[in-house]
Amino acid sequence: MTMTSRHRPLPALAAPVSPPVAQPTPLRPSATQPWHRDVIGLLTWASVLVVVALWVSDGQLQELGGWASGVNSIGRLAGLVSADLLLIQVLLMARLPLVERTYGQDELARRHRLVGFTSLNLMVVHILLITLGYASQDGKNPFAELWDLVVDYPGMLLAAAATVLLVMVAVTSIKRSRRKLRYESWHLLHLYAYLGVGLALPHQLWTGEDFLTHWFATVYWWSLWIAAAAAILVFRVGLPIYRTVRHDLRVASVVEEGPGIISVTMTGRHLHRLPVAAGQFLIWRFLSGPGRTRGHPYSLSAAPTGSSLRITVKDLGDDSGALRHIRPGSRVAIEGPFGRLHPGVRTRRKVTLLASGIGVTPLRGLLEALPQDPGDVTLVYRASSEQDVVFRREIELLSAATGARVVFVLGNRIADRSTWLPQYAAHLSDVEALVRLVPDIAEHDVYVCGAQGWVDSMKAAALDAGVPQRHIHEERFSW
Repeated sequence: MTMTSRHRPLPALAAPVSPPVAQPTPLRPSATQPWHRDVIGLLTWASVLVVVALWVSDGQLQELGGWASGVNSIGRLAGLVSADLLLIQVLLMARLPLVERTYGQDELARRHRLVGFTSLNLMVVHILLITLGYASQDGKNPFAELWDLVVDYPGMLLAAAATVLLVMVAVTSIKRSRRKLRYESWHLLHLYAYLGVGLALPHQLWTGEDFLTHWFATVYWWSLWIAAAAAILVFRVGLPIYRTVRHDLRVASVVEEGPGIISVTMTGRHLHRLPVAAGQFLIWRFLSGPGRTRGHPYSLSAAPTGSSLRITVKDLGDDSGALRHIRPGSRVAIEGPFGRLHPGVRTRRKVTLLASGIGVTPLRGLLEALPQDPGDVTLVYRASSEQDVVFRREIELLSAATGARVVFVLGNRIADRSTWLPQYAAHLSDVEALVRLVPDIAEHDVYVCGAQGWVDSMKAAALDAGVPQRHIHEERFSW
């Protein structure tokens, strides 16, 4: 249970002393701009407003005066907004480069989940209200009316199949359900959402009056459908195939870094043209042995050199353990890069890197790649024991070469509270310990990577220490 900086022990969580700073090295301009987020958010809300405006322009407000017509009208609005959000959900996870760079996969996944559940709830409301409205008009039992709608109306059988698929995807996206599935299995099931979206289209075109009653509505909906389909085909299918073929990645070596920790180095063609940065991750498919179709999200554990890429993975007993058996020369398919944990989001000269366990892998690459002068960068690396520290020698060599401050925080975590601290520091609060390690952290960009609970604790401590939310960049090892 120790904490060290370079080779010297530190007294009770005292921060290491910064070396003197030489002439500042110019920083590269940020690859993402804050206004990108505003524009994307504005376009999202604008699409919903357009749908509501089309509903109003179709005279639906007047329909609210009667019971049956009013229920039908609100049901139509719920269906329209649901369809709009469904397509926005597809665009959020279509791997659009600008969206990826702006939000990062962690935040995109959370927004995707929120939009998806909202869309599904509105779809259920749409089905219930339309059924009740038509049943009231026709004087039928609602269950009989629902059966007639599904069987007799064009495209409704396909819409019913789409609903079943989307419900299945939603159920397997609930946190409790996800815990029972491997990532690879969940990812394959999640792809059925695209089939569900496609099966919903005939119903919207054949029986959805609101889609075709006005030329602007027709243009709007067709444009949104075409944009979603094109984004999927280009960025989720075409671009990964192109990059896989062009760069021809092959396994060069497989090295065991420590107990249960495996590094895989790959070489290929024209890797200097692959737009990947230190700290990012890709979806990897190792095209040998069983499971070759499964994608695995692994971060780079070293800055890309233009001739090689390296990942480092902890054996968690699933497909990650099979990496040790991959033969050199095996071909590798890639999708990406993804993630916002890269030098391009940096906005300040001073940077603190906060790593826990195998979460050090992307931050080790950032330690190498960030433009810096002595004292600009601090790495705080949390591990349970000395044996659990990965890349210690590499980190010490990088620290010596760059003047970065490195602090190893070792020891079992405090058991009776949600915290990032080891047991011996139980007398300190999370924020007190962090400020002792990095006194001026409020003036830093902060990169955080680790398991979800640890990231939550560290992020809360950084916010309490005065770091603005926009200067905290995170990656969680969860899905």
